Amino acid sequence: MQGWAPAPLTDRGREQTGRLGAALTEAYDIDRILSSDLSRTEETVAILLEHLDAPVTFEPAWRERDLGVHQGLGIDEMSERFPEYDLVESGPDAARRRPESGESLADVRERVVEQWETTLEECESRETVLVVTHGGPIRLLLGHLKGLDIVESILEQSQGNCSINEFELDHETGAVRIVRENDPGHR
Repeated sequence: MQGWAPAPLTDRGREQTGRLGAALTEAYDIDRILSSDLSRTEETVAILLEHLDAPVTFEPAWRERDLGVHQGLGIDEMSERFPEYDLVESGPDAARRRPESGESLADVRERVVEQWETTLEECESRETVLVVTHGGPIRLLLGHLKGLDIVESILEQSQGNCSINEFELDHETGAVRIVRENDPGHR
C-alpha cells in the first residue's frame, strides 16, 4: 500500500501510460489536466504530455489516501496486523478510522468529492478536463456518483492502472453521467 510514498512507476506502468496517452489523443481534445501531486502521478503526467498538449495543475486533493504509519505495508499484512482498518472485517467503522498521522477513507472521500464539485463548478461548456489520480479516489468518486457507501465503493468496484473513466456534465442541470468506467481497452 503506497499511500503518499514517493514510489516511481514501473517499466510496465510507463508502457501503459504511453499507450494511454496515445488513446487519449485519439479519443479526446483535452483542454486541461488536473493531477494528484504525488511523484508517481507527476511521472504519469510527464509521459502523457509526450502525447497531449494541455496545461497541468497539480492538486493535493486528488492524492491517494495518506496511510500514515501504515504506509508501505502489504494489503495482507495490514489486514492481519490491523483488522480494525479492514473493510471486510470492520465495515463502516474501518472507513472512519484514521491511522496515526494518516487519514480515514471518509476523509479521502470528503476531499475528493469536494475537489470534484469545485472542478465541475469551474468547467466551461464543452471543456474536456483530464484528471490523473489514483485507484482509491476514483473508486470513492464513482461510489459517490452511484450512491454507494464507502465500503461498497472500495470493495465492490475495481479500478485498473491507466484505465479510462469518462464523465459527462450537463451544464444546464448539473447532472453527471458516467460514460465509461474502468476501461483498460488501450492497454
